[in-house]
Parts: sequence; C-alpha cells; structure tokens
Amino acid sequence: MSDGGRILPVILCGGAGTRLWPASRESMPKQFTPLVDPNASTFQATARRVADAAVFGRPTVIASSEARFIVAEQLAQAGIAADILLEPARRDSAAAVAVAALHAARQGPDTVVLVLAADHVIEDAAAFTEAARRAAAGARLGQIMTLGIAPTRPATDYGYIRPGAPVPDAPGVHRVERFVEKPDAAGAERLIAEGALWNSGYFLFRADVMIAELEAYAPAILEAARGALEGSSTDLDFVRLDAEAFARAPRTSIDYAVMERTERAGVLSVAFAWSDVGTWDAVWQVLPHDARGNAIRGRVELVETTGSLVHSESEGLTTVVGLDDVVVVATPDAVLVSSKARSGQVKDLVGLLREKAHPEADSHRRMYRPWGWYQRIDIGERFQVKRIMVTPGGRLSLQKHFHRAEHWVVVKGTAEVTLNDQVILVHENEAVYLPIGSLHRLTNPGKIPLELIEVQVGSYTGEDDIIRVEDVYGR
Repeated sequence: MSDGGRILPVILCGGAGTRLWPASRESMPKQFTPLVDPNASTFQATARRVADAAVFGRPTVIASSEARFIVAEQLAQAGIAADILLEPARRDSAAAVAVAALHAARQGPDTVVLVLAADHVIEDAAAFTEAARRAAAGARLGQIMTLGIAPTRPATDYGYIRPGAPVPDAPGVHRVERFVEKPDAAGAERLIAEGALWNSGYFLFRADVMIAELEAYAPAILEAARGALEGSSTDLDFVRLDAEAFARAPRTSIDYAVMERTERAGVLSVAFAWSDVGTWDAVWQVLPHDARGNAIRGRVELVETTGSLVHSESEGLTTVVGLDDVVVVATPDAVLVSSKARSGQVKDLVGLLREKAHPEADSHRRMYRPWGWYQRIDIGERFQVKRIMVTPGGRLSLQKHFHRAEHWVVVKGTAEVTLNDQVILVHENEAVYLPIGSLHRLTNPGKIPLELIEVQVGSYTGEDDIIRVEDVYGR
C-alpha cells in the first residue's frame, strides 16, 4: 500500500466566500479569515485536523495563484509543511479533484485521497479522524466515499444523500442511492424523515478509481488536468499548473461530473457537529451565545437585542439596540446589516457593489502581500497615507512610480532602503524621501516586523502606478 497506507489529504482553497462579505472578500476569502476561532482561520484548523501522521500523509493544498503567499504564511504559522499546487483560473471542484487524483497517483495508483474544503468547521478532530479512517476502508474496496452528516435541522442550504444497501466488508459504509439537490423546507423535513444525510462535500477515493471514473464520465476534465500537471513549473515553494491546459477544463463540480453518475458512490454516516459556515446565519449557529442568544465578536455592546450576530473588526465601538435575529458586521471600511434569515442574499449585494464599481466589494482596507501587508489610512486629492508592515526578511520589489513621490517614516524596526544607487539604513523615528521616478526598494533586514507610515503625494496614487524592475516573488 502506498505511503504505508496513510491517507493523502488534499485541501481545496479556491472559494471566494462572498456571502460572508464584508469580512470575506476576494483579497482575503473566508477560509483565511478568523471568523469562528479568533486565533486561527478555518484553513489553518483544517490543516491541523489532518496533521496526525499516523493516519494522514503530507497534505496537498490546491489554491489560486493570488492566495499562494497567504497559504504559505498560514501553514508556516500552524507549523505544517505541505505541497502547494496553484490553479491559474477557477474551474470549480471537478478539475481540482482530477489534479488531486493524478498528483496522488504519482505516489502510487492505490493511494487513498481525502478531498476536503478549507472553510468548514468541525470541533471534534478525533471523531473526524476516525470517520476518515473508516471511510478509507470503503475507498480501498473501490468506492468513491463521501461523509454524510446526520442532520440536526431541516436545512435548505445543503444537499442531501439517500443511503442505499450496505457495502460488504466495510462496516457502516452504504452505497449511495441518490444525491438530492438543496430542497425547500418541506422537502428537507421529508428527506430527514426518510433517513437522508447532509452532503458534506468530503470525498475519499483511490487515485486509480477516481481517474478511471473521470475517464468514463468527464474525459475532457481529466485530459485538461493531466496536461496542466505535466506542464507545471516550480516557482519558489509552489507548483504552478499550466494555464493553457488547465483553461481547457470545463467548469463544473465533481458532484455533477462524477458523483451523480458513478456506480461506485458510497457514504459513511457520521454524527459529529459540522458546518460549512456559508452564510452569516451559519456563523451565528456555530459561535457561543449569550443568555439572549447573541453571538458577539469584537468591541460590541447590545441593549434589548436577541438571537443576533454582531461581528466587529473595527477599532470603534459597535452598538445595537432593540433588534432581533439580525446580522451586523462592521469592518474598518464597510458595514453590513441584514436579517439572519436573508443573510444568504449578501452574495447578491456583492454583485451589486461590483456593478457600481465599489472597491470594497473585493478589496479590504488591509491588503496582504508576500512580504507583509499595507493598510490605507487616508486618501484625498493628490495624496494617500498608508501603514506598511514588512515581515523579517521581507523585501518589496525594486520599482518606480511615474505619478507620485513617497515619504517613508519608520515607526518600528529598521528599514534597508535602496534609492537609485544608494542603500540606506533607516531607523525608528527617521524618514526617507523617494522622488518621482526614482528606483527604490524596501527590505526588512531585522528580526522583528518593520512598520512605517508611507505618505504618497502626486497626481495619481493608484496601485497600478508601479513599474516593477525586479521582484523576488515573481509577480
């Protein structure tokens, strides 16, 4: 058995999480945001959940190219090493699963793969590990397994699975009789009464079995994934899938491409608490509540308010009076107020914001980069002020601007500044001036984070007024 019989975890990180705006945006999707645990993102919690080396092998992460440095940084914070494969474009889950199966087959065709999402919440890691171990037994017999969650309510935002006949020699494993799309409330109650399970979206399979089923039911996806993997290139610690080949993959989910068509679908019923935290209502459900049923995060005060979620990332105080069953989310640059029941419509709101070209639709005020982050403090006609943090060893690109000059004031740490042909050390409470058109770079040579205030002055201060001459991060 490949890798000593251990399961190969593959974590999919491609979602945008627009229903959890304004905390989740394109620039920092929900899986990388500490929405539930203030000390860890759901991606980090997922990676830790499959860190038991007795059961799981070295994980593989499949993420977008834009998220690569966030993935690497959060894995490093969690103390977990992983292979990171970069998707050049979004093609839904079928193409990602095809890449995962082909990647795993390089270790051995009988390698058992566990595909899991980066944005789910499971508190009982031991129960999850035991479920993966039991489902792997079905996978080794040739089933493409999924974990079916025992329902706790008639949810209309989840798909369902009808279990069928038991699979011999795999205790607790049943064949899938039918997958059911998201039902209405009456349909959900009927499905639960008939013994249906929530479809968690977790899959376990032998690499050779999934490849064979893709060949039978989705050959174009398999061909594109094979070409993308064979044409991949190494970039720092990442593997970039070939963009031209990957783009040929039809955009569809693994559910539609294979699971609803294969004769090999199997399901293991599990009872641990699970949520895909897809809406603010779902976030409210998994957070602890006060005596009035409120879930609170950040600087918040409530009066005569019940059953609500109030999430504040702002330095200011967020207050709510006399409301029931609402969602209030305050970030430094945007505020959302919604009923819990209609919180799924936040995705429609984000679409409207994009139509009207509101930058807050996709970009946070704090923008993460491979070297650290920057955050806008103020902006006006002919000026912009930013706070910048550079991690130890971090280095910005060698660049110049045609429309603005910059002033850097160091408030913490020491900056190594390249200015044309000079290299200058700038210490705390010291400043440096970068004229328009000058070639410059900022590096943190120290062992603590470097923080500085940047004042831009000029006719245009947009991010696209950057001419990169050299960049160690390959941007």
